[in-house]
Amino acid sequence: MSVPPPMEGRASGRARVYQTGGDQYVEEHVHHYAPGSAPLFGRHVVAPAEPRPAAPDSVRLPLVGRAPGVLRDRTDLMERLRAAVAGPGGDIQVLHGMGGCGKTAVAHALFTEAVRDHGRVGLWVNASERVSLRAGMLAVAGDRGATGGELAAAAGGRRAAADLVWHHLDHSAEPWLLVLDNADDPGILEEGAWLRPSPSGTVLVTTRHATSPLWRAPGVSSHRIGVLPLEDAALLLHDLAPEAGTRESARKVARRLGCLPLALTLAGAHLAHQLLESWTMDEYDRRLGEESTALVDRGAPATGGGPSRHLVGRTWQLSLDTLAEGGLPEATTLLRLLSFWAADPVPLSLLTPAARGGVDGLEHLDPPLTAERVEPALRALLDHSLIDLVETDGHRCVKAHGVLLDSVAAGVSDAQRALLAGAAGRLLRAALPPEGAAAPRARSQVRLLAPHATGLLHRSHRHGLVTAESVRIAARVARLVYEAGDWTAALSLASAAARTAAEHLGDEHPATVEARSGQGPVLFRLGRYAEAADLLRQVHRDALRTLGPRDARTLDAAYELQRVLHRLGDLGQARTLLEAVLDGRRHALGEDHVATLKTRCEMLELRAAQNEFDHYVEAAGELAEDCERRLGPDHLVTVWARDALARGLLRSGRGAEAEDLFRRVLAGQRAGYGDDHPLVLGVLIQLSRAQYAQGKRPEAAESAREVAEQRAAILGEDHPETAAARAWYAEVRAGLSPPGES
Repeated sequence: MSVPPPMEGRASGRARVYQTGGDQYVEEHVHHYAPGSAPLFGRHVVAPAEPRPAAPDSVRLPLVGRAPGVLRDRTDLMERLRAAVAGPGGDIQVLHGMGGCGKTAVAHALFTEAVRDHGRVGLWVNASERVSLRAGMLAVAGDRGATGGELAAAAGGRRAAADLVWHHLDHSAEPWLLVLDNADDPGILEEGAWLRPSPSGTVLVTTRHATSPLWRAPGVSSHRIGVLPLEDAALLLHDLAPEAGTRESARKVARRLGCLPLALTLAGAHLAHQLLESWTMDEYDRRLGEESTALVDRGAPATGGGPSRHLVGRTWQLSLDTLAEGGLPEATTLLRLLSFWAADPVPLSLLTPAARGGVDGLEHLDPPLTAERVEPALRALLDHSLIDLVETDGHRCVKAHGVLLDSVAAGVSDAQRALLAGAAGRLLRAALPPEGAAAPRARSQVRLLAPHATGLLHRSHRHGLVTAESVRIAARVARLVYEAGDWTAALSLASAAARTAAEHLGDEHPATVEARSGQGPVLFRLGRYAEAADLLRQVHRDALRTLGPRDARTLDAAYELQRVLHRLGDLGQARTLLEAVLDGRRHALGEDHVATLKTRCEMLELRAAQNEFDHYVEAAGELAEDCERRLGPDHLVTVWARDALARGLLRSGRGAEAEDLFRRVLAGQRAGYGDDHPLVLGVLIQLSRAQYAQGKRPEAAESAREVAEQRAAILGEDHPETAAARAWYAEVRAGLSPPGES
C-alpha cells in the first residue's frame, strides 16, 4: 500500500479542504448565508444572477458624435426651448423629425447653454433602447442622490425603477435639464412610465417618431425639425470646410444634398480632412452626381466604422429595422418603391392603385407589398418621419428627402431593382390622365407627376433597366406637360427620354423615334423653328425607313414637321406632308377620329396661309359641326375648329360675327387650357384684330397690350410670337393717334 502524499492544502475561516487518493469522485454543494438567514427546512435554491446593464460612462455630458461648432438656423425654436429651460419646470419638449436633420444637435446646443448660462444640471440619457434607457435613468437617480442600496434594489427588480428615478429628480436641490436622446420607439418610454413632468426641471426628448400619443399628453410641446434653409445650409458647410470653396460653391453642394445637416456635416468633414486629394466644393459637387451617398459617408470617422446613426447610407435603416421587427417589413418595400421616383411630392393618387390591388408585380417584391398592407406601410413611414404628408396644388402628397431615397435605392439588390422599376412604371402609367384632358386638376396632376417620370428614367438609366415601356411613359408624360403649357419642362423631359432611348435601345427603335418626335412640337412652341425642323426632318426620314409611310408614328412626325415648315414659310412642302397625313389618318383611323379632325383643322389654317379662301367659311363651318357632333361642344379640337371659322369670318369682312365667335373660342380655350396657358393668347390677338376691323380701336389696343405683355412674361422677350404681338400693339396704337402723330 502506497503512502499518501502529505497534505498540502490549508483552510482558513469556514473553508474546508478535502484530500483523497485513488479513483474517487467527490462533489460538494456549499451555500453561504448571512447569520440567521439560512433556510430552516428544505434546500435553498439560488437563482443565477441576471446580467445588469452597465451604467453609462457619464450622464453629465452628451455622449454623441461630433457636435456643430455653430448651430445654424433654428433661431425661433431655440428661443422657445430656452424659455422652457429658464422657466419654473414641469415642461416636456419633444423634437421630432427624420434621421439626420439635426435633432441631437439642437438638444446638444440647448444642453450646453442650460449648463453654462442658466446654472442647470445637465443630464443626458441614450433612450434608443430599453437597456440603455434603464441604465441611464438609474445613473441619473444616482447623480441626484439615490443610495447604492436603492439603486441595487431597483436594478434587481425589488423596487420600481422609474419611481425611484423620478422621486430623486422631483426632490433635486438643483434645477435640471434631462435629455432623452434618440427615443425613436416611444413605447419604451410608455411601458415603464419613464417620461414624466417634474416641477424641478425640464425634459427634452429627441425622436424620429412624429405621431406618438405621448407627444399629445398635457404639458408636452412638440416641435418638428426639418432640413436647413439653403443659405444656412451653405454656411454650415462653409463653417466646416472654409478653404474648399466659395459660398456659392457651398450653396450648390448644399442644394444637391437637400440641406440635410447630417449629410452637410459629413461632406464638410470630408472636404476639411483630405490628405491625398484636395477636392474643391465644385469637384465634390460633380462627384456627388456619380456616387452620392457613398461619397458623403466618407466623411465619417475612419476608426470603428462609426455608428449607423452617423452615416447617411445607414441611419434610416434603423427605423426600417424597427418597423420590420414590429411586423411591418412592407414599409421597406414601399420606401424602395418611392426611391425609383423623384424627391418631389408624390400624389397619393399615384399609390392608390397599389392599395386597391390594381397593379401587377408588387406581390413579387421582397418583402411582398400586398394591397391591404400599403396603407399600414405608408402610415408607418409617416409615423417614423421617413416621409412627410404635404399638400401641393390641392393634391395630398407624400414627400421623402432626396438623400434618403438615394441611400435606400443604393441598397436594393440587382434582382429587386428590375421588379421595382417595372412596378414604379406601371403605377406612374396608371396615374396619368388621358391626353387632351382639360380639367385644371388633371393639368396640375401632370405637373406633379413629371418629376417622377424623370426620376424613374434616371434610375433606369443608372442601373441599365431602360425599356421601351419606360421610355414611352416618359415621352407620354412630356406630351402631357406640353399640353399643360409648361413647354420648358416638357422639352427637358422629352429630350431626356430621347437621349436615354437612343443610348439603350438604338436610334431606329420605334420607342426612340416616338421620343425624338416628341421634342419637335415643344421646340416649335418655344420659337426654335430651325432646330425643330432639323430634328423632325431626321425623325421623319428614320420613321419612313424603319416603320413605313402608313405607320401612325410616321404620320405623327410628318404632322409636326409640316407645322414647323408652315411657320418657316415653306408652305408647299408643308401642304404635301399634311395631305399625306390626312389621307393616312383617314385610312387608318377613320373620318371621326380626333386625330383626323385635328388634321382637317390644320389644313384650314394652311389654306388660309396660302390665301385659299374660296368656300373657306363653308368648309370651316362644316368642320366645326362635325367636331361638335363627334367630339362634343367643349372639346379643344371643336374649339380649334371654331377658331378657324372665326378667322374665315374676319377675312370675309364679317367682323362682328368674328368677334362674337372669337369670344366664344377664348372662353373655350380658357376652360380647356386655363387662363395662363400661352395658347390662349393666340385667340386674344385675333379678338384684337376683329375689334380693330370694326373700328373699336381702344378695345383692340387693350387686347393687344394684354397679349404683348403676357407673351413677354410667359415666352420671353426674344420669342417670335412676342415680337409679333409687340408689332401688332404698335400698329394699333399708331391707329389711335391723330394724323401726323405716332
